[in-house]
Amino acid sequence: MRLINTTTLQVVEFLSIDVPPYAILSHTWGNEEVTFRDMMLRFTEDLAVEASTRIEQKAGFIKIQKSCELAKRKGFGYIWNDTCCIDKESSAELSEAINSMYRHYGNSGVCYAYLVDVSRERLSRWFTRGWTLQELLAPSEVVFYDKDWRKIGTRTRLANLISVITRIPTSVLMGDQDLKSCSIAQRMSWAAERRTTRAEDIAYCLMGIFGVGMPTLYGEGAIRAFIRLQEEIIKYNTDDGTIFAWRANTGPKNQELTFKLLDFHTLKQA
Repeated sequence: MRLINTTTLQVVEFLSIDVPPYAILSHTWGNEEVTFRDMMLRFTEDLAVEASTRIEQKAGFIKIQKSCELAKRKGFGYIWNDTCCIDKESSAELSEAINSMYRHYGNSGVCYAYLVDVSRERLSRWFTRGWTLQELLAPSEVVFYDKDWRKIGTRTRLANLISVITRIPTSVLMGDQDLKSCSIAQRMSWAAERRTTRAEDIAYCLMGIFGVGMPTLYGEGAIRAFIRLQEEIIKYNTDDGTIFAWRANTGPKNQELTFKLLDFHTLKQA
């Protein structure tokens, strides 16, 4: 597992048995995210100064700086960020990281949810994305910050409001109810209105929510990815038939996968 040193901003790799306490960042991706390659280049001796400066002027790098400063003030020597702690040029590493993502968030000391677009006039895009569902639920503690890194509140303190937005019970948000006690159909309903950039990701981002894993095969298409997800869920949840209340539904040009409820009465009884 790779982590960012909150003092040096250098990416450091740890064996699974040696991972130190760390914070984790949850955010929506923008146009100027910093990649693993970028972070490696910053510490390359022959990298031109102007190239290094160009990396550090990216909006994504400023986000890394701010989250590191916050984590360091809270006593964390390391933080994890999905943009630059994964070498996405390696398909094998990307697949492994996606299968480990829920665990990464669950093992973090605290999750900082950065809502870059938050305002009183509109709902943050963070609540509409597929990957942020597990980032909301997996950590033991989630703290929300606005675009200027001002604290909004914690998941626990904002549980009633978040429940209205997401339809997730406050008991789950506050940690009083185990996620596994919720039916498959109920958990699926939380993802029904969410979107991902890559078609297959709306299925892949739910693996942790259902406690399953499977290889990621980008290019297989949204429907096939969802079918494989269903198959894996069924293997470990043979007594819960509510999964059949939902089916995959592709949007324009098959670029989006949403979930369509086949029988709303089934969900209400789940």
